[in-house]
Amino acid sequence: MGILEVQSLSKHFGGLAAVNGLSFAVEEGEIRGLIGPNGAGKTTIFNLISGYYRPSGGRIVYRGRDIAGLRTHRIAARGVVRTFQHTTLFQELTAFDNVLVGRHLAVRSGFLAALLGTDRRRMEAAKERSLEILAFMGLEDRRDEIAANLPHGLQKALGLAIALAADPKLLLLDEPFAGMNPEETRHMMTLVRRVRDAGVTVLLVEHDMQAVMGLCDRITVVNFGEMLAEGTPAEIRADERVIEAYLGTA
Repeated sequence: MGILEVQSLSKHFGGLAAVNGLSFAVEEGEIRGLIGPNGAGKTTIFNLISGYYRPSGGRIVYRGRDIAGLRTHRIAARGVVRTFQHTTLFQELTAFDNVLVGRHLAVRSGFLAALLGTDRRRMEAAKERSLEILAFMGLEDRRDEIAANLPHGLQKALGLAIALAADPKLLLLDEPFAGMNPEETRHMMTLVRRVRDAGVTVLLVEHDMQAVMGLCDRITVVNFGEMLAEGTPAEIRADERVIEAYLGTA
């Protein structure tokens, strides 16, 4: 059984089927690519898995439990954390404070915690964990730099660090290489592999085919909300259905 199983998933907007009976499974410990032409339904699938949309039909089974239709914060608390195509940073805060905000669920507490003095201990633990994440992502030297002043590639890396602050077990990356130059792309690929090697399963949507082919263990291709093909990068690269969907000709 995979860490994530999408079973006959559908989402309709009025009379339009954005996702139509889609099924696939993600194995624990892999980097899985989810690709397809523009309008194929990739972002809708991410929104369904992460709880931003309720499915019209089907199941989303994470570690044996159906999470379809749960609220986003409940899904995140179970270990499914999602990033967005456009980097969502607190631009006027430092890199350190951005990651610390990402730990807010871990340090949230009430009156009793304050009375017992555990709030301070939790905050100190959150600060320590934030520093660990910055070091893990190679951002420790930028901890006091304002997020808006970071180069684009490092802003994307900081967005990934914020996601890691929520302690994901399954990380959904929405176009992690968007807008990057080749050097930034290679660096982000290294970071994504490092995240996977630390025990986080990765499912990513991406248009940069060189990055996808060089990074993913397996790739799922969707078109018009339906499964088109699935396999290793080599198998997908040679699949005429995929070539036709992207180029309009076999």
